[in-house]
Amino acid sequence: MTNQKKQTSEAAVREIRRRTRRKFSPEEKIRIVLEGLRSENRELKEVVAEITLKNRVLKKSLTGHGEEDAS
Repeated sequence: MTNQKKQTSEAAVREIRRRTRRKFSPEEKIRIVLEGLRSENRELKEVVAEITLKNRVLKKSLTGHGEEDAS
């Protein structure tokens, strides 16, 4: 493939992508961004909950609270 043909085909692909690119309204952009922040917030809350639970279990195992008497 010649260099000229390669450049022409690349330009054609860029033009097609440019023309078919989705255009979002400002409201849609805001909705998309907020949904992403909500999703990230939900994931972070789950991580905090897991760490808190592990922390409580470790504290109980160190202090002996929560253990049943073996005798």
